[in-house]
Amino acid sequence: MSDIASLLAAGESILRLAGIPESSREASSLLELALGRGRAFIVAHPEHEPGEAQQARYLEFIERRSTREPFHYIKGSKEFYGVEIEVSPAVLIPRPETEMLVERAISFLAAREKPIFCEAGVGSGCISVAVLLNVPAATAVGLEISKAAVDVARRNAERHGVLSRFSLRQSDLFAALSEGENFDLIVSNPPYVPQDEIESLQPEVRDHEPVTALTDGGDGLSIIRSIVDAAPRFLKSGGELLMEIGAGQDTTVEKMFDPPVWAEVRIDDDFQGIPRAVSAVLEDM
Repeated sequence: MSDIASLLAAGESILRLAGIPESSREASSLLELALGRGRAFIVAHPEHEPGEAQQARYLEFIERRSTREPFHYIKGSKEFYGVEIEVSPAVLIPRPETEMLVERAISFLAAREKPIFCEAGVGSGCISVAVLLNVPAATAVGLEISKAAVDVARRNAERHGVLSRFSLRQSDLFAALSEGENFDLIVSNPPYVPQDEIESLQPEVRDHEPVTALTDGGDGLSIIRSIVDAAPRFLKSGGELLMEIGAGQDTTVEKMFDPPVWAEVRIDDDFQGIPRAVSAVLEDM
C-alpha cells in the first residue's frame, strides 16, 4: 500500500515524462477524482493510505492522462457558465470563450416574450442548457448530426431540468426543420478549424476530441457559410444569428452577411483579444 505523498510523487513523475504541463497539479487533481476528496484533504493528509481500489483507480487515471487523454474526459464532465456539463469523446469539451455566446444569447432573448431559439450543432448541449437555465421563458430546438452527441445533450438537459423546453433532433444543420419554423435566435459553435491546422493542435484536442466537431475538412469556413446562407429561412424578422468563429476569420465572415438581408453585424473579441463571436440581425422583411 502507498500513501498519498508516494502516489502523488509517482503520478507526477509519469505525467512529467509524458510531457503533461503542470504535471504536479494534474496528478493532484486526478488523485482527488479517484478518492472523491477535495484538495484540502490531499494536502492535509500526505500519510493517508487509500484503499487498493482507490489506488488502482488513480493509477488508471494517470495512465489515461499520460496518453494525453483530456482530464475532463477522464472526469466525465466540465463546468461551463456555472453548470456542470457531462462530456465524452463524442463531444467537444466546452471552452471558456464559448461562454461569450451564452452571455450574448441571454441578453438578446431576455428582452423577448416567450422566445424560442435554435442551436445548430448542439454537441454536449452546453450552450442551450446554460441559456435555458438563465431565460426561464425560453424554449429551444437543438440540431446535431451525431447521435452520440444528441444522447449526451439529452442527458445534460435532463440533469439540469430543462429537457421539457428543449427539443433535440438528429440533423445535418437545418435539415430536420420544417418550413414555417422560425426562431428569435439561431446560435452555433460550428467546426471552424482549417484542416491544415489540425496537426498543430495540442494532442489532447487533435487525438481525442471529435474531428468533425473541429473542422469542416477544408478551410474552416464552409459550415459557417452554410449557416449564414440558410439562417434567413428560419429566423423571424429582427431575429439574430450568433456564431463562434476562429482566429483570423472575422474579415471573411463579415463579408458573408449581405446588407439587404442582414443588419447590425457585430464581431466581439474574446478574453485574449481574438475576434470570436459574430452576430447579425435579419432585416425586417
